[in-house]
Amino acid sequence: MAFSTLSTYSSNTYIPKTLSPINRRHTIRCSSSPISTQFDIKTYWTALIKEIDQKLNDAVPLQHPKPIHESMRYSLLADGAKRAPTVMCVSAFELFGGNRVAAMPTACALEMVHAASLVHNELPCMDDAPSRRDQPSNHSKFGVNLAILTGDSLFTLGFRHIVAQTPTDIIPHDRLVRVITEIARTFGSTGMAAGRFLDLEFEPNTANFVREKKFGEMGQCSAACGGLLAGASDDEIQRLRKYGKSVGVLYQIVDDVLEAKTDGERKKEGKSYVSIVDDVLEAKTDGERKKEGKSYVSVHGVERAMEVAEGLRSQAKKELDGLEKYGDNILPLHSFVDYAVDRGSIDW
Repeated sequence: MAFSTLSTYSSNTYIPKTLSPINRRHTIRCSSSPISTQFDIKTYWTALIKEIDQKLNDAVPLQHPKPIHESMRYSLLADGAKRAPTVMCVSAFELFGGNRVAAMPTACALEMVHAASLVHNELPCMDDAPSRRDQPSNHSKFGVNLAILTGDSLFTLGFRHIVAQTPTDIIPHDRLVRVITEIARTFGSTGMAAGRFLDLEFEPNTANFVREKKFGEMGQCSAACGGLLAGASDDEIQRLRKYGKSVGVLYQIVDDVLEAKTDGERKKEGKSYVSIVDDVLEAKTDGERKKEGKSYVSVHGVERAMEVAEGLRSQAKKELDGLEKYGDNILPLHSFVDYAVDRGSIDW
């Protein structure tokens, strides 16, 4: 699993302005925080992910027609899936004292629609990606036609799963309606689809909007759905939205920086991190530049990327400051920010 190397961190961190070229673990430095309790990220995340994986496995049994369900399971149950949306949804729900059993159907639905979007994004007419989540992309294994139907089926299954599996004696119907509306908006023409469209028509001046829509929307939706299920106040929902959006974009920017850093370390040693990255970007072939030109580092440079990442970290922590009355229940949400640098890639 992606979090098998997690260790214990405290609840507040900052992203360094510079990273040593020899620091291949990309460690996080912890600063003082009003919440001093240490939180065992590894135990929390791995146990929750194991539970989520079992629920997802049960949700998509092999049945007729077998090929489409095999394809759905292939993408939904991929070993490389990090389950970030599901974990964030459950963490936000538990913040308000809820039993995670009631949030699991929505959390699993988020993973279903997220997997669907990835299946469609990797198609030849979109990213034409040969692999996803540490395995061949769905269309590479099952063909384009079945991949399209797989994405469609996972989208619709997500909404059906919320309605059919959520215990309505715990979660009122009106909350479910708000959750379904939130997910539909997130993946629709003003949400992630808008980001995907502009990404295909990429222009440098749309980079910020694309980044927020493609990555921020998923984090925003995941955190908000947990709060909506729990019956949080409007102010608390807004805090969760801003928090989730900041975290979603933060992960992607740090991914861009770490990828550029890795490329730079492979090329040479003895120069500063920023100098290495600049050299690598200059050395890209035309094909590589077209593919990687959409990253935040390629458009704005590594220094600016690190500044923005630090701002996003601060913004996410600021929103959580307004929820401190819930005590240690907030620590799992802090862990998303703390883990932003010292991690493997997380798919938003």
